[in-house]
Amino acid sequence: MHSLKASRAYQAASSHRNQREKDADIFRRANAALRSAKEFGGMAHTRAIADNEQLWTLVIDLLRDGANPLPERLRASIISVGLAVKRELKTPEPDLDFLIHTNEQIAAGLSGTQ
Repeated sequence: MHSLKASRAYQAASSHRNQREKDADIFRRANAALRSAKEFGGMAHTRAIADNEQLWTLVIDLLRDGANPLPERLRASIISVGLAVKRELKTPEPDLDFLIHTNEQIAAGLSGTQ
C-alpha cells in the first residue's frame, strides 16, 4: 500500500516537474526568437515582439486567475514583471536585451536553476 502511494506521489511530482520544464522551454523559445530579431531585424523582430506580447499576456491572465495555485505574493511579483515587460514591448524600440534577460530569469526559475 505504501509503495502505491509513493509511486503516485512520485508520478505527480514528476509530471509537475515536466510541466514546469515545458513552461521554461516556452520562454527559451521566445528568447531564441528575440535573439534572431537582434540579428536579422525585419519580420523576425516583428514576430518576436508579437509572440512575447502574447506570451506575457497569457502569463498575466493565468496568474490573475483566482484558481491559480501559486502563492498570492509570488503571483503578484510575476504579474509586476509581466507588466514591465509589456510596457517595454509597447515602446517604439523595445530593449531586446532586457526582454531576453527577463525571459531567462523566468525560465531559470521554472527549471529550478536559479
